[in-house]
Amino acid sequence: MNHDKRKILVTSALPYANGPIHIGHLVEYLQTDIWVRFQKMRGHDCYYVCADDAHGTPIMLKAEEAGVTPEELIERVGVEHQRDFSGFGIEFDNYYSTHSAENREISELIYGRLKDGGHIDHKIITQAYDPVKNLFLPDRFIRGTCPHCAAPDQYGDSCENCSRTYSPNDLVDPVSALSGVTPEQRESEHLFFKLANFEDMLKTWLADNDLQAGVVNKLNEWFDAGLHDWDISRDAPYFGFEIPGEPGKYFYVWLDAPIGYLASFKNLCNKTGLDFDEYCSPDSSAELYHFIGKDIMYFHTLFWPAMLHGAQFRLPTNVFVHGFLTVNGQKMSKSRGTFVTAETYLQHLNPEYLRYYFAAKIAPAIEDIDLNFDDFQQRVNSDLVGKLVNIASRCAGFLTRRFDGVLSEVYDDPELIAKLKAAAPAIAGHYEARDFARAMREIMMLADAANQYIDRRKPWVLAKTDGSDDEVQQVCSTGIALFRILMIYLKPVLPEMASAVERFLNCAPLMWRDVEQDINGREINPFKPLMRRVEAEKLEAMINDSKSAEQSQPAPSTPDDEAIASHITIEDFAKIDLRIAKIIAAKSVEGADKLLQLNVEVGDERRTVFAGLKAAYDPSQLEGKHVVVVANLKPRKMRFGVSEGMVLAAGPGGEDIFLLSPDAGAASGMEVK
Repeated sequence: MNHDKRKILVTSALPYANGPIHIGHLVEYLQTDIWVRFQKMRGHDCYYVCADDAHGTPIMLKAEEAGVTPEELIERVGVEHQRDFSGFGIEFDNYYSTHSAENREISELIYGRLKDGGHIDHKIITQAYDPVKNLFLPDRFIRGTCPHCAAPDQYGDSCENCSRTYSPNDLVDPVSALSGVTPEQRESEHLFFKLANFEDMLKTWLADNDLQAGVVNKLNEWFDAGLHDWDISRDAPYFGFEIPGEPGKYFYVWLDAPIGYLASFKNLCNKTGLDFDEYCSPDSSAELYHFIGKDIMYFHTLFWPAMLHGAQFRLPTNVFVHGFLTVNGQKMSKSRGTFVTAETYLQHLNPEYLRYYFAAKIAPAIEDIDLNFDDFQQRVNSDLVGKLVNIASRCAGFLTRRFDGVLSEVYDDPELIAKLKAAAPAIAGHYEARDFARAMREIMMLADAANQYIDRRKPWVLAKTDGSDDEVQQVCSTGIALFRILMIYLKPVLPEMASAVERFLNCAPLMWRDVEQDINGREINPFKPLMRRVEAEKLEAMINDSKSAEQSQPAPSTPDDEAIASHITIEDFAKIDLRIAKIIAAKSVEGADKLLQLNVEVGDERRTVFAGLKAAYDPSQLEGKHVVVVANLKPRKMRFGVSEGMVLAAGPGGEDIFLLSPDAGAASGMEVK
């Protein structure tokens, strides 16, 4: 393997800024983080950038629903995403937002170059329009039956079953995901990217790069089916960047989302002095890798390289595609408690459990992986606690108590030390190839060999034998040396444990090359427990919390993905506790365009409720009014405080919001029947 220093730029798909990170998302970000940490341990200049995907109709509608501006929504969600990523040890060199000056600048630059190159066309199209919501529907807000494989309940732009893309007009029995009505067809002029202009270039890129077999097969299918022009514009109202020279038209979120990779790196360059062109120009000798899920392969292996080439940017070196996550063999489910957010997981379990478990499952093929909670508990307890940590815990105490923490000058079994060192090239090759599962298997086989050595030499027995001090020191020092090599191999997967081990070994941060070095004669610090066993009670508590938590829909890697509201039963409705409340005080919320803070009296209890009424009501008009509130809504922590209920109102929005107000004589706290 070439050990010359490499320049590498790495990205993960941008999480959409309308919901929380969950364990399904973490498959990708942990895979990428492990690979990047490995490259940095090898001494390469490797930069990992990402950003929140912050544009599109779903963001606009969700912000309106929450009574905040889109900018406020994406800022809040961005903070939550970075908190969750940090909690799992995912270490970005830069995390940014697509709603940025850099992204606008690069998006306009790429569009301008594509337009000047003759790759942009104008067409009048017939588009789905929701007459209830009064807006053109984004592709992902239309559901229907796939025109190719007849799979039901598919999105308006692509089928999750057969992966084919199509026009929303091709869907069978389409309905609006917002209102449930059949969309009307209305004409609108849109801008299109001529993808077919780049077919020869894309075939050359495919032939010149070692893409996964599944990616190659899919691309050849798409080439055989023919490449179609791609609609890159959306009509107002839309939260995004307006297209230069096209009033009322906005860049489709899928155009500026991948450009967000470049924008995040540009932001990093501006902050650190890195040379943007050294990594992104057509003649760059650096490497560019994208880690993505299989659901967005079409965008990243066709549109994205075509856009880059047409705008005179370098092409990706490779696009690494992974499958989805199932839990206990099934899709994640809120009712079963297997739809687990990152935040909920971190409240109960060590994040390095999941880092290791995913690493033990991830291979280069585009295959789904399964998180089985019983297997999760058994594997973590067996491998990390029973095998890995056990090596150090059985040796360190003797060295501290009897030899002041000083390791012997010679090893008891230099051949075993040499065997573990000799595995370094093969394990490095597995990391490089993203075959983490194979790397973990080989590392644990070496851990087995180390434990067998300690079982055979039995330092706890030697310690009771007169005149055996040198032997005890050498055996235990050998055990610590073996443990250190294993931790070097596992550091990309277990960075927090590796930091604790570095403190224990009293050494500088471990690099891959340190495998070759010996630690004879060094002084170590007293050993502290490195990892507790996975407790069934904590797993159960996490599952129960996931069942009861009122969670938002997942932040999808496909930006226009918005959940369809499902029907509720009369039993569900009966759970809602509607009560009459009196508004004691009302005031505007500083920093919020639409929110008022209401202090309400519900029976004998006073509560604070935030409501999006600012456009319709002066706060002074509300004091003394009686309103209907949802009294048993779970309190929601907002940037401005905690909202302890919901005031019911109706109307199209803006100034036309009408409170549901009972008679003035109604008793506060009375149930609404």
